[in-house]
Amino acid sequence: MDSSPPDVADVRPVSPGGTAGSHRPLPPALAATLVFLSSGAVLVLETASLRLVGPYVGVTLQVTSSVIGVALAAIAYGAWLGGWLADRRDPRGLLAPALVLAAIATALTLPIVRYAGEVLRGGAAVGILLLASLAIFLPAALLAAVTPLVVKLQLGDLRRTGQVVGRLSSIGTLGAITATLGTGFVLVAALPSTAIVVGLAVLLGLAGLGLAGYLHRVGGTALPRRSRATAALAVLGLAGASVSSVAPNPCDVETAYHCASVEADPGNSTGRYLVLNSAWHSYVDLADPTHLEFEYTRWFGAVADVAAPPGRALDVVHLGGGGFTMPRYLTATRPGTDNEVYEIDGELVELGRRELAVRTGPELRARVGDARMLIGTRPAHSADLVVGDAFGHLVVPWHLATREMAAEVARVLRPGGVYMQNVIDHPPLRFIRAELATVAAEFPHTALIAPPAAISGAQGANFVIVGSDAPLRLDVLRQRLDTSVDAPVTLLAGTELDHFVDDAMVLTDEYAPVDQLLATA
Repeated sequence: MDSSPPDVADVRPVSPGGTAGSHRPLPPALAATLVFLSSGAVLVLETASLRLVGPYVGVTLQVTSSVIGVALAAIAYGAWLGGWLADRRDPRGLLAPALVLAAIATALTLPIVRYAGEVLRGGAAVGILLLASLAIFLPAALLAAVTPLVVKLQLGDLRRTGQVVGRLSSIGTLGAITATLGTGFVLVAALPSTAIVVGLAVLLGLAGLGLAGYLHRVGGTALPRRSRATAALAVLGLAGASVSSVAPNPCDVETAYHCASVEADPGNSTGRYLVLNSAWHSYVDLADPTHLEFEYTRWFGAVADVAAPPGRALDVVHLGGGGFTMPRYLTATRPGTDNEVYEIDGELVELGRRELAVRTGPELRARVGDARMLIGTRPAHSADLVVGDAFGHLVVPWHLATREMAAEVARVLRPGGVYMQNVIDHPPLRFIRAELATVAAEFPHTALIAPPAAISGAQGANFVIVGSDAPLRLDVLRQRLDTSVDAPVTLLAGTELDHFVDDAMVLTDEYAPVDQLLATA
């Protein structure tokens, strides 16, 4: 009896039923297409999910991390489940159902997130994780199961295992890269999130049904319990489409950056609120540009009023446009003022033109782009006033909060010019202290305007930082605040401000943990 080991070339995988090679491989092009499609679809879902959950929990680093983490968890569990099933069932009978079920789960994402979002609204970590899980986990896990099913079918010869697995893995990665770039650069700019998600669901559904028909035609493979399964899937698909059509949508306009809407003020027939991601960002009185509704805009107005003699035209740079409240105010109170507004969201500018009485022209220019990039193109000593009011949800973008950014603002300002910046923070007030230290590193004269309760650490609020290379007219500013602001307000400067800032860190391009500083726990 020959006891020598078998030649590796003779080794073949054995199916659970015991017949070697019973799983016929798919045509290489079809296998590659399935892996490319399923891997890419996961990344389309991940990007779309960030936009779906944004109106309810914001667009912060924690939200982005949660969506990415949940997507990776779904890929891990889905790949494990797909491999486990591939060793116990014929993968040819599982591929089509996986795609069709992923299509249904994708379609149901819209109503699930929109109904659950109303309940989970806010910034609580548990709510963020739960909403991210509802948005992406199930469809992503089903899609992640496709690759191991395809791999099992293609492993007909152990001599080519590395080649097959490596090729399909690379194709899956290429699918993910293509989807990431295509969604970020093309789909999000061209389509609302609803259209992206519904379109993906339709594509996956058609792919699953087409694959089922192909496999049945070439090998007699059909969906398990075909009649009942088909009926159940059709009912679920119709139900998902019906629920999606009536699910609450918080957006009037979905831009590349925001879920935006304009709401009328019930107490003022000409008042309008600009709502971005479910948060009030601006108030505009269509009939009275001098009407400043929000307290922090009144503080802005007070600083602008004392920055130069009354009525004198100024050259002003605005970091962030929003509802264009301050440009309209300055044009009304200082005729001839030159307002240059840097707004990253071009569709928001168009919304302002349509619904918020924004009239661009020689004295009000809206430049679409990142404020950090655009201010670098502004000539030195060309502005009297710089207004910082740029936010991603309720957070100042980190690259606009660093010392290097403050240095750019100082470069643009003329001698004696003023920089005022809006910041939102909550106890324990780590971010506002760090931002004050950062601005003070470039501006020798600084001050802080805020409600007394916020300065004491009793509540969160808007804070306005004021900086200049020349001494600030604090007494005049304090008098202007007293006459223009309804609620109590405190103006800190000098040793009081130094005590408030204490030993807070200076934020730099190298290290600016804005989201972590804003964390309340």
